[in-house]
Amino acid sequence: MTLNEQKFKQLYRLTEKFHSFMNKDDVLSELVTTLQSMFFEYNFYLFLSHDHENHLDLPIKDLGFDHQDGNEMAMEAFVTGNAQRSFDKKNRQMIVYIPLKGKQGVYGVLQVVANHGLQLEDENVNFVAMLANAAGTALENAQLYEQSKRLIKDLQLINETSHRLNKNLRLTDTMTYMSLRILNSFKADEVGFFYINQNGSIQIFPGSTNFFNTEEVMIYIQYVREKIEKDLEGLFIGDITTYLKDLPYSSVMAVPMVQSENLKGCALVLHKDPYHFSFDMFKLLQSLIHHSTLALTNSLLREELETLVKTDHLTQLFSRNYFNDFIGSSMQKDRQGTFVLIDIDNFKKVNDTYGHQVGDEVLVQVANIIKSNIRENDVGARWGGEELAVYLPQVELASGISVAERIVKRVRENTNPMITISCGVSYWNAEIDKNFHQLFSKADKALYIAKNEGKNQVIVQV
Repeated sequence: MTLNEQKFKQLYRLTEKFHSFMNKDDVLSELVTTLQSMFFEYNFYLFLSHDHENHLDLPIKDLGFDHQDGNEMAMEAFVTGNAQRSFDKKNRQMIVYIPLKGKQGVYGVLQVVANHGLQLEDENVNFVAMLANAAGTALENAQLYEQSKRLIKDLQLINETSHRLNKNLRLTDTMTYMSLRILNSFKADEVGFFYINQNGSIQIFPGSTNFFNTEEVMIYIQYVREKIEKDLEGLFIGDITTYLKDLPYSSVMAVPMVQSENLKGCALVLHKDPYHFSFDMFKLLQSLIHHSTLALTNSLLREELETLVKTDHLTQLFSRNYFNDFIGSSMQKDRQGTFVLIDIDNFKKVNDTYGHQVGDEVLVQVANIIKSNIRENDVGARWGGEELAVYLPQVELASGISVAERIVKRVRENTNPMITISCGVSYWNAEIDKNFHQLFSKADKALYIAKNEGKNQVIVQV
């Protein structure tokens, strides 16, 4: 068998082997290893775009527009799809740049370097070119296979996320789930969602990562909001520090949450390193947010509706129905609790003297004092008219009396016009056979006594 026949037999064998690979790195590794063993007098390098993930020890150079290390000639071969030749006089090297071509495009460039003044014979260059063409076709097939796998995975992500979001989850659960999926799928450092209220202010969704609770995030949000509001299009920024200096995260993906052509909010994904996200990731994020926006908006609207139902519009305290249900639940599961019924003294006189608008302002002032003097798990409510109420779960009577007395004092000292309140306090514990009606009745009697014995005081009935 002649040398030429051996080469073509080798070419046929390698072509079959190339097409058995479904991984781009395997194709490239086989190409370089084979060429180096066949032409040990030459050196071989691969010019590949920066988005290629090299998991093997391959002689890869970044394909770009700089003029170093043959990049200009490699780029010309990549763009034109034609081999390029050059001679490095300084190092006495003959160099050929051969594109790795498939049917749909060029996937890289093979650099062949003949050192020490050796010639690159046409016969060898032609053989290397045929091998490179076979590798290019195999690369294309491997890439298409990887793309199909990625598309299937992306569709699964969108389908699973949409299915999960349509289960009528609570808003916090919905947003936390979305954040975790995006963090894992895009290997992001920070993920957050912000909502634009009717008054134009920004509200950060629960479930966003901790960075979205800092003041520094507002630089990103303001920049993104300004860009997105113009055309409702997403933003894909490789390095935002080109525009805004001294920021901790360089890579930015932002996708608007749009419903009925109205901007509802935005998903914002960040990474410390520049150019961390690929454009494919951005397109996937767009699809994910597009399919999720309706579920997210419905979840938000549902919670807003629930808030309206259980909240008094004027004072922003809880409604009486919600308050009654809360106490009923507490009496089922807790060991004790204190109930405080509150009435604004001489409220009719306030309305007659200053008008009903000032009367409303007084109610709001008292409500704010109540909210600032109870714990997070305590409940304040508007009982009706000028009557308010507080329930303190798992609080013994002495502590409950102290809370009521503090509220009386703060109201007297911090309202304008200055008003006073009267409080009736009742208490229950597991040893007392008492229901909600009895608890309220005791507090109501105590309040009646407080009003009739001079007002501006706390009276207890147990």
